[in-house]
Amino acid sequence: MPQTVERTRIITISEVKELPQIKQYIVSADQHLKAMGFTEHGFRHVTLVSHIAENVMERLGFSEREAQLAAIAGYIHDIGNITGRHDHGKAGAVMALRILEDIGMPYDEVACIVGAVGNHEEHYGEAVNTVAAALILADKSDVHRTRVRRRDVSCFDIHDRVNYAVTESFLNVDEESRVCTLELKIDDAISSVMEYFEIFMQRMMMCQRAAKMLNSRFGLKINGARIL
Repeated sequence: MPQTVERTRIITISEVKELPQIKQYIVSADQHLKAMGFTEHGFRHVTLVSHIAENVMERLGFSEREAQLAAIAGYIHDIGNITGRHDHGKAGAVMALRILEDIGMPYDEVACIVGAVGNHEEHYGEAVNTVAAALILADKSDVHRTRVRRRDVSCFDIHDRVNYAVTESFLNVDEESRVCTLELKIDDAISSVMEYFEIFMQRMMMCQRAAKMLNSRFGLKINGARIL
């Protein structure tokens, strides 16, 4: 019978960032989304999501390794966009499975990250583990005008308009109260708060469930007023 090889190598976020296939998939995925008219999903987005996910885990008292896994999941969560926008989380999970196994990551950690990547989209995903929960909170917090590609305001769709209206976005994690509050400043001359909820209500509900997985609560402030 074949022997089972124990996989104990610790894979870091720094190592994952240097993988040539990851670099190329992030570039190509963002190019494909640009061609389809979607907002930015390149290195700016994935680097920010990686950092926020790691920060959420650290501030809520999870282990250093769990925080690292959240950072890795955040960095690679959108590589599935190379196949198209529909079900890109599931596609990215399959891709991540192969890549992480090939570089020798322990199978339990592979399973954790694959579960997170495969469940980060609000249309079908859920916070299946703590890393997934941190990824969801981080990903859904990146609403900002820097993500808008079009420069002609007259060509904006509702997603462009809402993102462009957000001049400040910050996920504030309070360790003592265990509340993760998304704080937004929205220029209501560009887009109304109602439009924000029109396209992001499902995401905010997903964030509420994700925060619960982390034994915390999700809050939302818009222009200084607490909404959730």
